[in-house]
Amino acid sequence: MFSGTHRYFLQERVIYGKPAAEAVAEEVAGSGARRAFLTTTRSLAGEGGLAAAIAAALGERHAGSFAGISAHSPRDAVIGGAAAAREAGADLLVAVGGGSVIDATKVMLLALWHRLDNVDALDAWRGARGVDPSRRPAGHENAIRMIAVPTTYSAAEFTYIAGVSDTRRRVKELFGHPLFTPQAVVLDPAATLATPLALLLSTGMKAVDHAVERLCMLETNPYSDATAAEALRLLGRALPAIKTAPDDLEPRLEGQLGMWLSITGAASGVGTAVSHAIGHTLGGSYGIPHGITSCLTLPAALRWNSPATAERQRRVSALLGAPDRPAAEVVASLIASLGLPRRLSEVGIRREDLGAIAEHTLHDPPVRANPRPIRSAADIMEILELAW
Repeated sequence: MFSGTHRYFLQERVIYGKPAAEAVAEEVAGSGARRAFLTTTRSLAGEGGLAAAIAAALGERHAGSFAGISAHSPRDAVIGGAAAAREAGADLLVAVGGGSVIDATKVMLLALWHRLDNVDALDAWRGARGVDPSRRPAGHENAIRMIAVPTTYSAAEFTYIAGVSDTRRRVKELFGHPLFTPQAVVLDPAATLATPLALLLSTGMKAVDHAVERLCMLETNPYSDATAAEALRLLGRALPAIKTAPDDLEPRLEGQLGMWLSITGAASGVGTAVSHAIGHTLGGSYGIPHGITSCLTLPAALRWNSPATAERQRRVSALLGAPDRPAAEVVASLIASLGLPRRLSEVGIRREDLGAIAEHTLHDPPVRANPRPIRSAADIMEILELAW
């Protein structure tokens, strides 16, 4: 008999299609918070930026801002942001930005809960295994939480896991906690307008990667299949439309909704596979943005996995409007139409780097879930050669 468990993450609301400043001000007031602290980037915090507009809308409830978060959520930004929030007496964090801002803010919560004040103090809290995202931990009844306003399609705001970089060891490590999941998410398509177009589109391809890998898993369920399929349909339509008409908010909202659906299958236990695993190595060890990593790895992963997932890949092709073409080819064509890089060699990865990438990736958890079994680094090398 078919069985499984669907876990509802500790997220109360997703507000979509509403101006971010207005929505955040309402959420903060409704939560009872009096000292909302914004975390963001320098570009969004500047005059005329989204974070500045949200701060103005919060008025006297705005306790301060930290704008020192950079790509891949470095540990020092996490500790620096937590220290600033602590000094401001924050009772709620509001993350405004892409996946790096949102992931860094999640781990700032951890630093605030446990008064962690240096980068080494994070060591004891690494890891996400065994976390049940649907259960509120005892002793956290009054724990500080966060709201997220995403400006990209990374989907970090819909998970209880955060990736944070240890720049000394050049690795990106996972942290997990049920209360990392933002209490509320505000999906305002206008919030994406200041995001460089290539960055937005590449994070859209990360959402495509979420949907495609879930659709191609062998152990899946109707919930994950349905949400991933609709996500892929929306994203396949939205991303080219955004490229053609960058100022049109309708496809940007479709992209946000597709991004949201692309990751929600995780709640029913369906994860991702080798494309994501290689992407973790490329991001953590080589500094390649995660949206770009999906552009580089997904077509190659589809080609390598095709003997095990041929029927499911035909569904991917159909959802992207090309039922008679191989899925790897269809996805590669989508990437090309968006003007994004498709080969590892295009982003500075040398052929002599491939062995180290394969060895590092072999230990990444999604490798074990790959639909075609990966038994050694040599198998990953085959995928990397296809991508190079």
